[in-house]
Amino acid sequence: MNPAVNMALRPWREGDADDLVEACNDPLTQRYLPLLPDPYTRSDALAYIGNGDTARAAVVDRDTDEVLGAIGYTPGRDGGAEIGYWVMPAARGRRVATTAVELFSAQLFQSDFQRLYLQTALPNLASQRVAIAAGFVREGIARGASRNRDGSRYDTVVWARLADDPPGPSPRALPDLPDGRLTDGVVVLRPLTEDDGLVTYDMRILPEVSGRSVVGQPIDPAAVTRQCAESGAKWLAGQRAEMTIRRAGDDAYLGEIALYYAEPLLREAMIGYSLAPEARGHGYAARAARLVTDWGFEIGMNRMIAGTAVDNVASQRVLEAAGYSRESVQLTRLPGPDGTRIDNVAFAKLRPAAI
Repeated sequence: MNPAVNMALRPWREGDADDLVEACNDPLTQRYLPLLPDPYTRSDALAYIGNGDTARAAVVDRDTDEVLGAIGYTPGRDGGAEIGYWVMPAARGRRVATTAVELFSAQLFQSDFQRLYLQTALPNLASQRVAIAAGFVREGIARGASRNRDGSRYDTVVWARLADDPPGPSPRALPDLPDGRLTDGVVVLRPLTEDDGLVTYDMRILPEVSGRSVVGQPIDPAAVTRQCAESGAKWLAGQRAEMTIRRAGDDAYLGEIALYYAEPLLREAMIGYSLAPEARGHGYAARAARLVTDWGFEIGMNRMIAGTAVDNVASQRVLEAAGYSRESVQLTRLPGPDGTRIDNVAFAKLRPAAI
């Protein structure tokens, strides 16, 4: 990772036009700022600079005056303002956006704004991490709050910070995995991403998987890819941590596993998993379940639970191998195919006293 820089905010200058053109034609910038002109020309840059809008600032290296990014705000009602920003491709990974948001927020609060907020696209995990690092708190999903180039609308995550909030970062219920993964040397678990969309769809569409899933059969590959792309937002929100199961060594796809955190007051989380057909019968699911369960206890869970259909003996053996104990049968708890209901065998594992 590149080192952090000594940063400043200043007005835009005509000499910054080439930097604006480079940044605003970057594919990632275009993806998450879809209303930018495409292509973004030097004329667009000069018009932006010539606007003289004092609500916009260039983010620069204080020592060299190199343009690192941009930040600005749009006034709202009742003392509120929405902040927006982007970072030059070469400056990413240097805490530029977080530092800029912190500096800019301090200026706006000194100007008597009382509430600042950000809106981030669900797949834009980097921007959501900026919000968390800068002390903004996730408030929820704004449905259809932003517009694509073709006029369609998409949901955004809303983050807010008040003038009297404590310094960041804001707390997270589900931290990142240590070193970005969990492994026992045989299987490797990594966060689910957009790139996992097609293999995830191919597995979820199998009748033995979709027929036993609470969410049922996925709609289409595009829907599953979108779910995978938005999975990280649920992790950052503290709702669930979804991971792929890979074989150590050749990185072959084996399936998926997730920790669902629905009971934060009780410090109780649930695990669920599915394996691709060629991965079954090798103990991979039990290994993945042990890894996720142990991680759950390490991050403070008191009790981990799971469940299976009564006739799903293979899954029950997985849970027993992972150290879970059978507790009860919950009648008609699970949705079945064609509107039916299925009994659930409830399993649990308690936090070891030594942890």
